[in-house]
Amino acid sequence: MDVLFEKFQQKLQHTPVQFVRSTMQEINWDARLIGIKGARGIGKTTLILQYIKLHLSEFLDQTLYVSMDTIWFNTHSLIELVADFEKKGGKYLFLDEVHKYDGWAQELKNSYDDYPNLNIVFTGSSLLEILNARADLSRRAIVYNMQGFSFREYLSLETGITFERLTLNQITINHLEEATTIIQNVKPLQYFDSYLKQGYYPFYKEQPDLYEMRLGEVVNMILEIELPLLRGVEMAYINKVKQLLVSIAESVPFVPNVSKLSEKIQINRATLLSYLYYLDEIGLTRNLYKEAQGITRLQKPSKIYLENTNLIFLLARENANVGNLRETFFSNQVGFQHQLNFTAQGDFLVSKKYNFEIGGKHKTNKQLKGTTEGYIVADAIEYGYQNRIPLWLFGFLY
Repeated sequence: MDVLFEKFQQKLQHTPVQFVRSTMQEINWDARLIGIKGARGIGKTTLILQYIKLHLSEFLDQTLYVSMDTIWFNTHSLIELVADFEKKGGKYLFLDEVHKYDGWAQELKNSYDDYPNLNIVFTGSSLLEILNARADLSRRAIVYNMQGFSFREYLSLETGITFERLTLNQITINHLEEATTIIQNVKPLQYFDSYLKQGYYPFYKEQPDLYEMRLGEVVNMILEIELPLLRGVEMAYINKVKQLLVSIAESVPFVPNVSKLSEKIQINRATLLSYLYYLDEIGLTRNLYKEAQGITRLQKPSKIYLENTNLIFLLARENANVGNLRETFFSNQVGFQHQLNFTAQGDFLVSKKYNFEIGGKHKTNKQLKGTTEGYIVADAIEYGYQNRIPLWLFGFLY
């Protein structure tokens, strides 16, 4: 096990702490079993190493970080690691990429039950694996979801200025004051287009020229390995699923006509609806329904968005639709912590209370007639007025 400690120390030394994501403050680190799930490249590894460096520096002899894809596990088990670590006085165990270890959920459950003085944090990039394991870990693990950078976090990283998070209530009631405070320090629209294109995944900072290639690898890994392995999607259909994602990326935005789609990509209706459900489940799309309760695998979404705007530029390249970009940005930033539903009065019903219509700076209130909490979300404006709110400001929700 000494080799694992050595690798851990090397990683810790090279972990920067100048910029720390707000997710760190949202996690209850006192819980005995914590899960952090999120797409590949979203920054989970950096987050837990930063937490160790900032909060456990006095307890490093009782702390261990290990990635579950290390070759050490070719000849050793997780249960063996936990037992040895606990015997040597270990208290804080961080397990990265648990989905790469067969049987991880059951062994974590056993470790939780057998070692009550041990705190375990695990991360997983395979959202489907985490979903599959939920039954085994129910009542034991607190699982947090982690997204890519918000526009607020991107601005902080680019400018070195710390911006406070806003609540939805602050934005709807005091958007003029909040926008004014922010604009005193930075011109948000100067950075907005760059964020939409390649500011969502933290690895954009490492090698900007390779960003599109790395993002493409993330998508291909999900489609070509996880969907067939964990949801039984036939490999022969993977290219059809990619065609479907391109159609969503190029749409205005995408309102699925299941019959036409089924005919176009030659998949029967039930299979197509299942695939649409899986794409949302795996974190490549965000499906919008009229009602959020009791969604089934065979229920048709009212609208479909890609999970974030960077995926639109990856898949649509020069054919990205500006209306789709606006609504995808809004659904990503707002939908992370708020319930989104389809509505005939505007584009989004948020938290069963607010109706939002998304558009350009000349968008009218026509679609919001009859609503009591109706707001225009306008692109390309710095400041709002009355019920008209700048689109960029919703990037400050997390």
